[in-house]
Amino acid sequence: MFDLKNKTFRAGAVITLVMLLIITVGVFWTPYDPNAMDAAGKMAAPGPRHLFGTDNFGRDIFSRVVQGAGATFFIALCSVSIGLAAGLLVGGLTGYYGGWVDELLMRLNDTLTAFPSLLLTLVLIAVFQGGKYNIILALGVLFIPTFARIVRMEVARQKALDYVANARLMGVGDMRILFVHIMPNIWPVLLSAVAIGFNNAVLAEASMSYLGLGVQPPDPSLGRMLNEAQGYLLRAPWYALSAGAAIILLVLGFGLLSEGLGGDGRA
Repeated sequence: MFDLKNKTFRAGAVITLVMLLIITVGVFWTPYDPNAMDAAGKMAAPGPRHLFGTDNFGRDIFSRVVQGAGATFFIALCSVSIGLAAGLLVGGLTGYYGGWVDELLMRLNDTLTAFPSLLLTLVLIAVFQGGKYNIILALGVLFIPTFARIVRMEVARQKALDYVANARLMGVGDMRILFVHIMPNIWPVLLSAVAIGFNNAVLAEASMSYLGLGVQPPDPSLGRMLNEAQGYLLRAPWYALSAGAAIILLVLGFGLLSEGLGGDGRA
């Protein structure tokens, strides 16, 4: 399942692990309070005191980037978990039982898929208002159809194999066959989709925060930092570069992981 000889997978794993290490350290410690303002130190260039410089309020950009990356990862983790849990249930039941259960649940699934993903996210956030937990809910709902379709296809394929028929002959119940025997066998296929889901969630959260619909100030957010930095691109380019680099590394890490899990990646 994890091929350590796969160069793409190794590169994605290294980038992702480094980012997770930085985020984990940032939960317990940052060089400065991310929200502490210093009027005398506004727009300071990167240096020994402030590794990534300071922003237009004199706040330490490195501390804000670390905390912002943590918020982005938390939102991605929770939203993908919601979509995956619901997708496993819906896809598992439809793939195993078929019939009217399949028709009913997959038609609901198709209804969600029919809406453009960005538009559906904006509608859900408009209904529930912005904020960290509302964007988690909106993105979680958005991911359900993708995971449900993958799980449904794999469960239907596994159901036709001999080990499932043998389990039925031994009197094993449907729920045990589905969740104990079949589900563990679909994870190799599902892991690549989970990595892609993280990738999409990071981009979606950054986009929503850029528009002011995600993490609300004064809490740091990579997308909002990019929005604030665009007015200072010539005066303080390090502001936008720092937040942009964090988003790129998160997306690149999960993107390489998904490619490494789904392809050979040998070069």
